[in-house]
Amino acid sequence: MLIQYIAEYLEYLQAERGLSQNTIDAYRRDLTAFCDYILGLDNIDEFEKIKRSHINYYIKELHDKNYSPTSITRKLAAIRGWFRWLSANEIIKNDPSTGVELPKLTKKLPKVMTVSEIEKILTNHLNDIESVILELLYGAGLRVSELVNLDMNNIELSSRYVRCTGKGSKERIIPIGEKAKKSILKYLKDREFLLKKYKLETKHFLIKDNGHFVTRQDVYVFIRKQGEILKKHISPHTLRHSFATHMLENGADLRVVQELLGHSDVSTTQIYTHVSKKRLKEVYFSINK
Repeated sequence: MLIQYIAEYLEYLQAERGLSQNTIDAYRRDLTAFCDYILGLDNIDEFEKIKRSHINYYIKELHDKNYSPTSITRKLAAIRGWFRWLSANEIIKNDPSTGVELPKLTKKLPKVMTVSEIEKILTNHLNDIESVILELLYGAGLRVSELVNLDMNNIELSSRYVRCTGKGSKERIIPIGEKAKKSILKYLKDREFLLKKYKLETKHFLIKDNGHFVTRQDVYVFIRKQGEILKKHISPHTLRHSFATHMLENGADLRVVQELLGHSDVSTTQIYTHVSKKRLKEVYFSINK
């Protein structure tokens, strides 16, 4: 009975809220794990039997298994959202997640790269598709999911912009530089060759040498290898963080950066102003020791 309503809730999130498939999958894992736990407690198989104390026990178990506060908060957010939906649809009378406290989170500043580190990667004998991946992650601040889902209709080289669909199915237009345009033009020749070689009919933008589409995992592996050259752990999101920070350091307006990143709330973008100030202090004190 519990599992049945997970599927209905996920359908609602996808249809009404426009959440991405990756987010839906994460919600499914979190809610299924919670239900598995609940079913193991005296065979609780009805919503009316679930109490706030059961959710608190679950949170304690996650703590005991050394889940980070961020992971626990995400899992609890999924549980709370589910119960709110169940209550709104009159499937349950009382919401047992009401009043459950969130773990205290310490705000961590995102890791960013220096301009010289970015340049070192860009001049590291990259092939055409690798150059495009870096130019769009760093030069346009795309999320990795946005990058791998691009198709040819999203690329407008004459006007020099990329159109992508971000979180919540929100579409945004991002300008690209001349270097990114040149990288894309070079790669498009490779892409045309691959289409003919494998007799492909697709609008999908990023295609590997074997004729398969570039995946999120492909991008993560590639970026991780670039980090090894710098002796630094980096991910695709590190490049997005670096894009935003370098934009602000060079005088870009906070609202403009918010639009480019696709943040719905400017408070999310403001974290990069803290990163800029921190880096400014580091540079100042390194010079004035």
